[in-house]
Amino acid sequence: MDETLAEFFRRTILKIPMTEMMTILKTWNFLSENQLQTVNFRQRKESIVQDLVLLCEENHASLNDAAHLDIIYTQFHRHQKIWDVFQMSKAPGDDIDLFDMEQFKSSFKKILQRALKNVTVSFRDAEENSVWIRIAWGTQYKKPNQYKPAYVVYYSQTPYAFTSSSRLKSNLPLLGQSFETHNCTTSLQEGSLGLDINMDSRIIHENKVEKERVQRVTQEIFGDYPQPRLEFAQYKLETKFKSDLNGGILAEREEPLRCLVKFSSPHLLEALKSLAPAGIADAPLSPLLTCIPNKGKNYFKIRDK
Repeated sequence: MDETLAEFFRRTILKIPMTEMMTILKTWNFLSENQLQTVNFRQRKESIVQDLVLLCEENHASLNDAAHLDIIYTQFHRHQKIWDVFQMSKAPGDDIDLFDMEQFKSSFKKILQRALKNVTVSFRDAEENSVWIRIAWGTQYKKPNQYKPAYVVYYSQTPYAFTSSSRLKSNLPLLGQSFETHNCTTSLQEGSLGLDINMDSRIIHENKVEKERVQRVTQEIFGDYPQPRLEFAQYKLETKFKSDLNGGILAEREEPLRCLVKFSSPHLLEALKSLAPAGIADAPLSPLLTCIPNKGKNYFKIRDK
C-alpha cells in the first residue's frame, strides 16, 4: 500500500465516530472478526486508526476498498448532506429492456472513464434495488480528488437519481450522458417530482387505492394548476418540550426550545406538492406546509398556545 492510499484510509477511518466504529467496520466486512479483536478500541483514536490501517495493508487493500468504506460512512450520515433529485425521461416509443445492474455498472463506469481520463468510480449495492455510486472527479491533467467525491443514489425501478456534491454541477452533462446511454433517456433534469410521472411499465402498483387517495388529497390541497414560485420557507420554533415519556432533562426545562427550520428549493411549492405522490411523505402534509399559499407568507413563528 502506497502512502497516498494509506493516508486516504487514515482520514476515512478518522472521521468515523467511535460510537459507530465497530458497526461501520463490520458492515464494510473487509477486516475479519479475528483481526478486529486484535485492535484495542480503548486506546487513543489515532492509535486505533493506525492499527486499522496496518490491518488494511496486511489484507492488500485497494483504492476500491477504501471507497467502499467511505460510501458506508456516507450512508450512515446521509442526513448531513443536501441531496438533489434528477428525473430521467424516455423518448416516446422507446422500448424498456429488463434491467441488468451489473451491465449498468460496467457501462456507467466505461462512459465516464472514456470521457475523462482521471476519474474513479465505485459502486455499492443497497436496499430496494438501489446502488450507491461514488465518483472522484479529476481533470485531464490532475488525478481524482478522493476527498471531494460525488455521490449518486440510483433506484433501478424508478426514473430518479439522487446526487450530493458541491462539484457535481460542472460534471452534470457527463453524468447525464452515462445514464442516457444505458437507459435510453432523453434528458436528466433537475426539478420537482410532478404528479404526472410516466412510470416505468415494470413497476407494479401494489396499492392502487392508496395511490389514488394520495393523488386526490394532494390535488384537493394544491389544486391541479402550477404552484406560485417560491424558493424558501422559514419556521422559527419557540415551544416547550413535549413527550409521552415522564421525566427527563428537557421535560423539566422552563425555558422554551428555540430552533430555526428552513426549507429551500428552486420551486418549493411544487416540490412539496410532489412529496406524497412520490412516497416520500404521508398525505395529507402538515398544515404548516400546506398553508403557505393561503396565508401568503413564508415566515412563521410556532409558539405554545
